[in-house]
Amino acid sequence: MSEYSRTQACSLWASLAVVVISMLGSVAAAEDPQAPAAAAPPSAVGGVSAEQLAKANNPLADMNSLNFQDSWVPTINGAPDDHSNTMNVRPVMVTGRHIIRATIPISNTPRGDGTYASGLGDVSVFDAIKVTGEGATTNLAVGPLLVLPTAASDALGQGKWQVGAAGVAIHVIPGGSVLGALVTYQASFAGDSNRSATSILAAQPIVTLSMGGGYYFRSSATWVFDLNHDRALVPFGAGMGRVFKGLGGVVNAFIEPQYTVYARGAGQPALQLYTGVNLQWGK
Repeated sequence: MSEYSRTQACSLWASLAVVVISMLGSVAAAEDPQAPAAAAPPSAVGGVSAEQLAKANNPLADMNSLNFQDSWVPTINGAPDDHSNTMNVRPVMVTGRHIIRATIPISNTPRGDGTYASGLGDVSVFDAIKVTGEGATTNLAVGPLLVLPTAASDALGQGKWQVGAAGVAIHVIPGGSVLGALVTYQASFAGDSNRSATSILAAQPIVTLSMGGGYYFRSSATWVFDLNHDRALVPFGAGMGRVFKGLGGVVNAFIEPQYTVYARGAGQPALQLYTGVNLQWGK
């Protein structure tokens, strides 16, 4: 099996896993022997409360989590025969006002010569420190960001130590819906002298709208602006997910196709399929 075939198969299995896990959540909720026979209160949706639904989609939630998020790119502008896939493993630890998130990417990406590179990419960590108090309807957090040049090959990373900052704004709507944005900036300060310096701005609008029964509409495509190389990528996502109780906490499974509406520079994805399973527990 070719490298691309393996990547495509893994992506399809990841998408199938999201659907299966969501279905299992529905079955578990239906068969829960401890579930009350009476109708659920208005704040409950599919076995989770409106508060739990909102927290499952809130990057500033006061919860620890382990997230598995896959982005499959079947079509790349300017390179119709190339494809790529990245699985991001994202552990989140909350301590006091600090929300520390690491991103560990495992990728399969074209080298540009007809072959593919597979393995670990550059690991990044940011510490979002809440600046708003308890009970705020809109929560804000800012903090430092660090990118480590851990990539297994040049095609998988940028070969530079990078620092920057992250900012998050989240507004929770009664009923479990969430509006917000995550913005990061990173620039290189050391690393491989033969690699280009970096200056990257990324913005992720976050929209999740409760649909009842634990299901929700989502749009969370990340816009990326490579300021050093005059490259830009602006996708739009529209998908759905389901939140339910399981594995001793709360499970959030989702699928979100993301279509590129604006791109500048070669090698940008024309379409991405973003899928994920997020596991969340109380800190």
